[in-house]
Amino acid sequence: MASAAASAAQIGALASPNDTVRVACVGVHGQGQSHLRAYAKMSNVEIAAICDVDESVLEQRLGETEKATGKRPAGFTDLRKLLEDKSIDAISIATPNHWHALQTIWGCQAGKDVYVEKPCAYNIFEARQILAATKKYNRIVQHGTNGRSSPVMQEAVQKIREGVLGDVYLSRGLCFKWRDTIGHTPEEPVPAGVHYDLWLGPAPKHQFTRNRFHYNFHWFWDYGNGDIGNQGIHQMDAARWLLGVKYPTKVSAMGGHFMFDDDQQTPNTIAASFEFDEGGKKKMLEFEVRHWITNNEGGIGERADAMSGPAAGAPATVGNLVYGSKGYLTTAHGFKIFLGKEQQPGPAPSSTGRGDNWANFIQAVRSRKYSELNAPLEEGVPSVFLVHLANISYRLGRTLYFDADTLMCKGDDEANRMFSRTAYRTPFVVPEVV
Repeated sequence: MASAAASAAQIGALASPNDTVRVACVGVHGQGQSHLRAYAKMSNVEIAAICDVDESVLEQRLGETEKATGKRPAGFTDLRKLLEDKSIDAISIATPNHWHALQTIWGCQAGKDVYVEKPCAYNIFEARQILAATKKYNRIVQHGTNGRSSPVMQEAVQKIREGVLGDVYLSRGLCFKWRDTIGHTPEEPVPAGVHYDLWLGPAPKHQFTRNRFHYNFHWFWDYGNGDIGNQGIHQMDAARWLLGVKYPTKVSAMGGHFMFDDDQQTPNTIAASFEFDEGGKKKMLEFEVRHWITNNEGGIGERADAMSGPAAGAPATVGNLVYGSKGYLTTAHGFKIFLGKEQQPGPAPSSTGRGDNWANFIQAVRSRKYSELNAPLEEGVPSVFLVHLANISYRLGRTLYFDADTLMCKGDDEANRMFSRTAYRTPFVVPEVV
């Protein structure tokens, strides 16, 4: 699964004594809290530092971590300062998408192992660079597609590989989550304690607004990738994994920002189709994002009771379906198999639990065996390519023809230019890693 270049012999030992892994969590407003909780409960793992550009958030998480673990981590607003600490073994990144690649590369260059949230890169150029950096600096880098560590998902993939569904030809990813309007927010002074230039990083400079900050960054092209690259990357990765394919030959997407008059730029509804032709055998992957009231499909569906705010109790249908010559399989928190024309129940999961992607990362950090990673970048990067190719097709309004050998769109210079930013803000330039 992993590159031979990142063998145990080549990857250095831990900086920390006594087999304790010292981790720094970077970006702790939202998903970063899950990182903190995961590491806080592990044996021989120390949350050594926390980094966030919002001082009020930083101070709150430092206090919470001290209460939970009995030890107060070091606090930083600038990751570059944190990376100077040679006793830190790994960084765990949950910052906005536009920061993921550069922070991963900086971490690798500083000799740290890296856990990076999904999507691992804001664009295709950046995805290629973090994969190159992982190999060049021989680091352990885990992608935050948590489903890769799920025993149930691993078993579902195995069932398909064993031929339970017969000749598999179609995989679907569903991302139907309740996403209310974000409204309009005016330009205003940067709040006290927010290091806004550090938050912007590689992105173009805009005046501060509440909608461009914290979670809503997902809905602006300069920082995020819409819901297909937010929640959707989990189901996109699963759809590709279940289908057993890597890079597509053809991509077509359409959609729009329906219903609302607000600041959001990315589509809240999008349907993307991908064609694969590997070994002369064609397969398809379909992906849909919906933002409002929706039906359930294939038994996939749940009430979002655990969510807060406008989404509380709203309908959500998030999961995957896979179709073959003998039947179909659905996944959500487990999997179900239906066989034959009568759709008789097939084998049920023997596995339980959701797995722990962070624990798997720490296991590989400690063992120095890159091959132990469940979600290495070799798997994360192709899935992230699908997200970005879908968004590019949507924005250009046409089908893309992709070459898996060159990793470029055939005869489409305009699409290929969208693989990267027009320019990066100095000094936050994502380098080409050679």
